[in-house]
Amino acid sequence: MSQVNWLEVLGWDKMQVDDMRFIGFSYIKQGQYTIALKFFEALAILNPQNAYDLQTLGALYLQMGNNTQALDYLERSLRLNKDHGPTLLNRAKALFLLGYKKQALDQVQTLEKHPSLEIARQAKALALSYH
Repeated sequence: MSQVNWLEVLGWDKMQVDDMRFIGFSYIKQGQYTIALKFFEALAILNPQNAYDLQTLGALYLQMGNNTQALDYLERSLRLNKDHGPTLLNRAKALFLLGYKKQALDQVQTLEKHPSLEIARQAKALALSYH
């Protein structure tokens, strides 16, 4: 079965997709995660190769306590952008919350050496909270 190109079917271009992303992000900023989730789920269908939308979905699911779904979207995002620090950090959080302590600790130990000081510090704090 072939994939439907929904952007083509809808006659949408980058502008409409960017508008949807902006609206979804606005709902995140308001703490309206359930509504934001709908926008980012639609974006993931419209453009399944967009690492930002996938990692945002993972972060939303993590925030809402659906850790299995969060891990799925975070790993999909990492297949497209394997070195994205915030996504790797959220993946470690999901792993901890799912009980995969060894994999999570391995992840945060690697992230403690991340070039971004903010990511490195958050990884260290996360490691300390689960020791």
